[in-house]
Amino acid sequence: MADDKIEVRNINSPDHITRVDRAKYEDMKQALLKVLPPEGPGMKVAEAQEAAKRHLDDALFPGGAKSGWWLKCVQLDLEFKGVIKRAEKPPVRLSRT
Repeated sequence: MADDKIEVRNINSPDHITRVDRAKYEDMKQALLKVLPPEGPGMKVAEAQEAAKRHLDDALFPGGAKSGWWLKCVQLDLEFKGVIKRAEKPPVRLSRT
């Protein structure tokens, strides 16, 4: 079924399109957007991952399994789409736009 996949982009490789599991993507997206602050400087990626785990569906991410990969996938796609942004200076900190 085509609806079980979603196309994602990567801010670092904007011409590359990948298809990933829609349910996991959407669950991580909602969790990430819940925990990221609305303005900078933002939240470190490790902090965002830890905070987002509390909002994930345990059926999709049992015990937080694979949440790091999915956070990065969603992060890069949402950066590409302009939904979230990075702070200008290291370390990488994320906030909603």
